[in-house]
Amino acid sequence: MVSSFLRSKLWMIAISLLAIQLAPAAYADTAQCGKKGVWIQILGAGGDDLEDGQSGPSYLIWEDNKAKLLIEAGSGSAANFDKSGAELNTIDAFLLTHLSPDQSADLPVFLKALGSSDRDRPLTVLGPDGNQTDFPATTGFVDRLIGANGAYPHLADLLTARTPTGRLIRVRDIPAKGSREWSKYRQDGIKLTSRGVSHGGAPAIAWRIEIGGQVIVFSGNFSNDKNVMGKFAADADAFVTSHAVGDNARGRLSELFALPAELGKVSAQANVRMMILGHRSSRTRGRESQSRASIEEHYTGTTLFGNDLECWGL
Repeated sequence: MVSSFLRSKLWMIAISLLAIQLAPAAYADTAQCGKKGVWIQILGAGGDDLEDGQSGPSYLIWEDNKAKLLIEAGSGSAANFDKSGAELNTIDAFLLTHLSPDQSADLPVFLKALGSSDRDRPLTVLGPDGNQTDFPATTGFVDRLIGANGAYPHLADLLTARTPTGRLIRVRDIPAKGSREWSKYRQDGIKLTSRGVSHGGAPAIAWRIEIGGQVIVFSGNFSNDKNVMGKFAADADAFVTSHAVGDNARGRLSELFALPAELGKVSAQANVRMMILGHRSSRTRGRESQSRASIEEHYTGTTLFGNDLECWGL
């Protein structure tokens, strides 16, 4: 007869094995995208917290087993880029939505890697223009990082034609104010459109990406106080957005981020096929059931709570 002590031990082992089987994909190191079609890989699903085990916001767009676009470069994203198996040589452009540290901290790491790669064509870096007080334009931001008088002046040749393969980085500022959309990038089967969004007065933009017959919209951080995202994300196959606050957010937080109920309204209005929630913070982790309930009051499509290195096919 099995003793009660042994039964207890066996029960604990069984629970542990079940927990391993049910562990979230964020802790799997074998997440891979498919070899055909368009895929979204999450390099960083966290925000500005340092205790959630997630990297800062960052995403890769893959097409037919090649990484084509990098969106955001939050802290830790460079290490996850390495884990993803992506190659810098296949990336057409870096897209930034906002120049906060949690979304751009690893940018100099990526830019330095260009200098040691065998890339033979310039990389385009697109991000918001600035304001007169708190945020420089993206051109000024990159110059402050790797310009001749920047934090890393030894990388300044990347911005000039003095490297063996010529200029490796081309930076362009994208309007973050007003209602006019910018759509001057069409290359290698990719069309990019952007427009300014509300983020508590800070310059911020959203991106609409058309690639491989699919449409992906990245809102970045936004409050949607002017209700612009529903139209901009219309009929997108995937809407990737920030889930930084819960429905109880008030004051400054509600000026910076859309609440879950608002995300549901936007997704329903836009008729998006799938919503991926990134930029998850300590304010929202562990409260997924509440957020999902608020979202599903308005939106009946697929809602995914993102984690590092997950990859979703369209």
